[in-house]
Amino acid sequence: MTFAQGLAHPAAVLGIALGLDLVSGEYPAPAHPVVWMGRCVTRLERWAPAGGPRRQLAYGAVMAVLIPAFFAAAAVLLLHVSATVPALSLLVEALALKSTFAIRELGRAAARVGAALRSGALDDARTNLRALCSRDPSRLDAPRVAAAAIESVAENASDSAVAPLLFYVAFGLPGAVAYRAVNTLDARIGYHGRYEYLGKVAARLDDLANLVPARVTALLLLVAGLVTGADARRGLRVLLRDGSTTESPNAGRPMAAMAGLLGVELEKVGQYRLGDAVEPVDGTKIAAAWRLSLVAILLAVTMALLALGGSHGWRA
Repeated sequence: MTFAQGLAHPAAVLGIALGLDLVSGEYPAPAHPVVWMGRCVTRLERWAPAGGPRRQLAYGAVMAVLIPAFFAAAAVLLLHVSATVPALSLLVEALALKSTFAIRELGRAAARVGAALRSGALDDARTNLRALCSRDPSRLDAPRVAAAAIESVAENASDSAVAPLLFYVAFGLPGAVAYRAVNTLDARIGYHGRYEYLGKVAARLDDLANLVPARVTALLLLVAGLVTGADARRGLRVLLRDGSTTESPNAGRPMAAMAGLLGVELEKVGQYRLGDAVEPVDGTKIAAAWRLSLVAILLAVTMALLALGGSHGWRA
């Protein structure tokens, strides 16, 4: 294998993409492909039928297929255009793949909430929570703000790291990009109420896409608990007991594992309650949740790099 061919190896692409994310964080909004995805959703939403469940369902199904397919096709075209120059291909693919991860930003967002809570600045904590989840924080007290942050850290360990990793290993850059488009669609229109029918297909597609990643993330969190000295046995017990009690078939898995590892109760009033209140939920638990998530993500990265290296083989 020549030096240029070695550079184009998918493991090298993944390593550079992750390094870029951990060092530089998110791209500026005008240059961020996920922002472009959101704008596409907004534009198509404007043309959606104003009424009629069947019409909205059909239109939403077209959106759910069209947007991921468009961005996956753009990724294929990008790879094709840059393929003639291996070093350029490496850089282009790594830069594109980096946009599917949000590891550094997840940690920073969690840290902002935790720091605000530890300093007693509840209003600041509520404001910072908006960067982690779509829940209205205006009426949440400090423990519930902390619980919401912990839940979001656990869920986003899957959505923002493990899932794109798995899709890249399985389907390359187009797969990781398509996953991010599906996830963006669900985040924008995958809700009850106003988007009940328009977002139904997007929500179900996101459920399908996250079926494996969420469960892998929950298991990796348990391994991270073993590595860091958390109570992995309690984490497993809570995962098995509470992981399926959320409306989402996936989000409850990593959240329940995290609740058990931390020994806290995570509750969304009127919807679910995960874990046991062995210890209080506060800002320090957010930091602990991020440490566990980061170890789990690093384990996933190691597995992904080994899989990519093994499947392509480093030959001289």
